[in-house]
Amino acid sequence: MNDLRKLLFCFLAGLIFSCEDVIEVDTPSSPPRLTIDALVRIDSSQPTTTISVKAGVTSSFFVEVEPTDLNQIFLINPDYVPTSPLDERSIPLTEVAPGVYEGTKNTTFFTEGELQLVIEHEGQRYLALTRYAPSARIDSIEQGDNSLFSENDKEIKISFSDDGAIDNFYLFDFGRGDYLVTEDEFYQGQSFNFSYFIEDGAGRKVDIALLGVDEPFYNYMNQLIVQAGGDQGPFQTPAATVRGNIINVTDIDNIDSFDNVENSDNFALGYFAVCETFESTIILEE
Repeated sequence: MNDLRKLLFCFLAGLIFSCEDVIEVDTPSSPPRLTIDALVRIDSSQPTTTISVKAGVTSSFFVEVEPTDLNQIFLINPDYVPTSPLDERSIPLTEVAPGVYEGTKNTTFFTEGELQLVIEHEGQRYLALTRYAPSARIDSIEQGDNSLFSENDKEIKISFSDDGAIDNFYLFDFGRGDYLVTEDEFYQGQSFNFSYFIEDGAGRKVDIALLGVDEPFYNYMNQLIVQAGGDQGPFQTPAATVRGNIINVTDIDNIDSFDNVENSDNFALGYFAVCETFESTIILEE
């Protein structure tokens, strides 16, 4: 999106300084909508986990998402077994910076049972449900000699071993908003090797994370990646809004049925996912 805005700014600047006529451009608009970034990364080797959730509001095509204050936000795990009399099946999140909410709990709270994220914002109540998704360790990362489109491209060769006991879905995070999704349909229970290319990556430190995800989140991220890499022009409305799993339940008495919801377009953007994560780092050479 940042690249899109840069392209649009340059285009408009060229118009302004090359002619005297004022040109008005109709751009996509939408009502303000709550956005939630609730991707929880779990290091299963740690006894406790601190989670961070970002809340914001988006209001138009050109405006960045602005942080917003929530009335309250907390997690519930009905299946969690408390470890002491003071331990509870819920955890409130506290605002530590504008629009950033954090909380710390035993790691087992996040890895066992169904997790419920509850949010209240400006008289509206939102709910998202998820379960912990296991991942796989990264076996190796090394730099290759091949290039993709330009000689400045740097090849990263990655290998990891899939768990053949279950169907797995994965999300790779290469930093700076570079994501890749993959599923084990064709390499279940095997070692999988592939190359990823970084543009102008010489000297760059790349932190690579491998996250386990469930199938709905895999599909969600796949849609986001496709839309971000599409051939839409800067003045075109995106083909569709990618809806996550954060549901507005203000007027719902049964979350399995939406027939009694009068305003079905009232939902939050974003996703709530709890993912086992393994990380590695490589510094790309010239």
